[in-house]
Amino acid sequence: MNSYVLAVILGIVEGLTEFLPVSSTAHLRILQDWANQQWPYLHCGLEDPYWKMFAIVIQLGAILTLPIYFRKRIAKFLSTFPKGERGDRTIWTHPLSLTMIAFVCTAGPAFLMTKVIGKHLESLYIMSGSLIIGGVIMWVVDALYEKGVLKGTTDHMEDMSFGQAVWIGICQIASAVFPGTSRSMSTIAAGQLVNMSRTSALEFSFFLSIPTMAAATVYDLFKSIHGSHGEPSALGSITFNAQSWILLGIGFVVSFIVAYGVVAWFMNWVRTRGFVPFAIYRILAGAVVLWWAMKK
Repeated sequence: MNSYVLAVILGIVEGLTEFLPVSSTAHLRILQDWANQQWPYLHCGLEDPYWKMFAIVIQLGAILTLPIYFRKRIAKFLSTFPKGERGDRTIWTHPLSLTMIAFVCTAGPAFLMTKVIGKHLESLYIMSGSLIIGGVIMWVVDALYEKGVLKGTTDHMEDMSFGQAVWIGICQIASAVFPGTSRSMSTIAAGQLVNMSRTSALEFSFFLSIPTMAAATVYDLFKSIHGSHGEPSALGSITFNAQSWILLGIGFVVSFIVAYGVVAWFMNWVRTRGFVPFAIYRILAGAVVLWWAMKK
């Protein structure tokens, strides 16, 4: 295998897993770890500054998918701010406001807990446990929804309440503190628990991911450029050449294309099916990650 093939594979994995409730962090972590053992001459392990930065850059490719895919919805929300399409919204209950309220509920506590996050970020045991526990939670929540215990009365983002947004934002903190939880899993399940329909919970999860992922990615890049806690800059040790830039471009473009297809497919899937297949996959993936961690 060469670096170009690896860049394509990592871009595909990022694009496939970023918006599905299966944790892109865990998938990229285990893939890079495995590839570094199989082809050590590629130096693609997490300890290598270039490939750490590569993972951040390809995430930007996935992020770009959302404002493009939802451009018409975003334009509609902007044109009707703050009263909404029906004229019954306020500056505190408009969908754009609720998205930012949920983001603030996540960003503040997550920023204050950066030391805890840093300690856990690369732990395979934490990732495996988060995958399995998150899968069980998603399975139970979706079963309760299917049986009508959770009503799903909020069918559209335009009908969301201030309290629902705050609750989802708080639940999203788990995905920042415990890698493997999955940001989309925590927000979708949280939405269903407060009687949002599958479609509206998924759509709000996508909208919330725009500021959340953008802020997290920019912060990661800032730390890589300037260092943290007195550590030297990670990017400062990277020697960029033509190949380095080409690899970044490949990963970015592949991630964007795959993520766009996944978002479109996932929106259609959820309209007629539930999240149980993803819950089962999470549990199986968690078991694989645990096996890999014990094997090392």
